Amino acid sequence: MKIVIAPDSFKESLSALEVASAIEAGFREIYPAADYHKLPMADGGEGTVQALIDASGGQRIERTVAGPLGQPVQGFYGLMGDGCTAVIEMAAASGLELLAPQQRDALHASTYGTGQLIRAALDAGARHFILGVGGSATNDGGAGMLQALGARLLAADGQELPGGGAALAQLDQIELSGFDARLAQSSFQIACDVDNPLVGPHGASVIFGPQKGATPEQVLQLDSALRHYAAVLERQFGQQVAHLPGAGAGGGIGAAMLVFLRGSLRPGSDIVAQAVGLAEAIADADLVLTGEGRVDGQTVHGKTPIGVARLAQRYGKPVVVIGGCLGSGVELVYQHGIAASVAAVSRPCTVAQALAEAQQNVRLAARNVAALLKLGQGL
Repeated sequence: MKIVIAPDSFKESLSALEVASAIEAGFREIYPAADYHKLPMADGGEGTVQALIDASGGQRIERTVAGPLGQPVQGFYGLMGDGCTAVIEMAAASGLELLAPQQRDALHASTYGTGQLIRAALDAGARHFILGVGGSATNDGGAGMLQALGARLLAADGQELPGGGAALAQLDQIELSGFDARLAQSSFQIACDVDNPLVGPHGASVIFGPQKGATPEQVLQLDSALRHYAAVLERQFGQQVAHLPGAGAGGGIGAAMLVFLRGSLRPGSDIVAQAVGLAEAIADADLVLTGEGRVDGQTVHGKTPIGVARLAQRYGKPVVVIGGCLGSGVELVYQHGIAASVAAVSRPCTVAQALAEAQQNVRLAARNVAALLKLGQGL
């Protein structure tokens, strides 16, 4: 029996590889001779770098870069086993979790550090990039990233703009003579599970600005600044991005990636699945096991278990998901190719206990799934 194990990480407790190993350990108690294939997964958010370097035999490379407000932070990127594919989580340099709640400043937060990680990966020889854009603290339309890559964003008086989305209201032109020439020979995939436009009622500022510290007045200010930014991009480069689906991802970095880096937007789980060869592994599998920290109604919106189930449906393979817990709306996953869902936590406990016991809980849950499967085969 061939079993494919393709889970996401459990936030704050287990990496995707650790989850997969715990599931395998539980299943081996019942099916010791099965053929197990572990493929750590992610959806473009936290854990994407680790999942892809684990799957490809790559390495994690740390670099000190500018944080969202210019403070030095220890960022990182992954270089996959092929030596030419870099995986970058925007949150590692420009993330919301790098700031305390009282420090959040959507007007001035910049993606400069994300651009520094791209440049560092270019120096290491990478020419293909996978960029996860979740969890950003920024609303600058990717302007800081462009500046780190050598672009100059100029006001009407010729002065370069400071960092942050608010400054884009003063943008007059973008000067690209110093833009890193290696980018022209590079390709970019943007792991993006949202289709928000750059501006408007569903745009970056209105939908995501408040969680990044923007007041209602600042949301309007940022939306206006991004509208002006979009108008400059259209006038200077002939590209309309204001209402382009996905342009609002990562505080508008999607727009900059599309215009200046010729990026393609794809669901993060699809990008990771392709990179690890998930479809090929599932094609002749007997069972597919996946998981994430919380399985609920949000899981159907591009999360890893649904991406895995979508591929499994293509080949007619059954899928079981093991979650750290099951939440409201979990029944929706059954409409998307998942046969059963199981919670790893089997008793009342604190969050701290659940995190500390995650590996043991996942192993036991997997063992129980395997035992029920074997029992069913014997009936």
